Amino acid sequence: MNERLSRQLELMKLPHEVLRHREAFTSQEVAHATHVSGRLMAKSIVVREAEDSYFMVVVTAPERVDLSAIHRATGRPKGRLASEQEMARLFPDCELGAMPPVGRLYGMSTYLDEDVRRHEDVYFQAGNHREVVRMKFADFETLAGPFTGEFPLHRAAPEEART
Repeated sequence: MNERLSRQLELMKLPHEVLRHREAFTSQEVAHATHVSGRLMAKSIVVREAEDSYFMVVVTAPERVDLSAIHRATGRPKGRLASEQEMARLFPDCELGAMPPVGRLYGMSTYLDEDVRRHEDVYFQAGNHREVVRMKFADFETLAGPFTGEFPLHRAAPEEART
């Protein structure tokens, strides 16, 4: 597990479990590798709204963010998804694309899609492509919050992609 995340979990004394799995790269692949529904797997999307100004959006694995919905719901300027180069710079202690959905660990605001809150447990990548953290949503909220807001920030994936 990423050391920054591990330290924060220990400092806050939050119960959690680390699940090891075969290497997987997409959130849906990670969900499959851990035998968890994609609806329980939270993934991080980073949006750049201006030079050196970023925020995080957390959605479930089968969802795709809708930048127009984010703009409408939050009033933030329209942005674009962060590039791989930006992600490597913003999350130097994480494998590319495996950052935990905890924006405040990296100094950024976090917006939560309303679907993430619908389940008692939440799973998310632990900074690498081989481990997932499982915890109660209430504990995740303590770790990641306060959230800037909870909105319908996704564009529904095709029904067959939902697991």
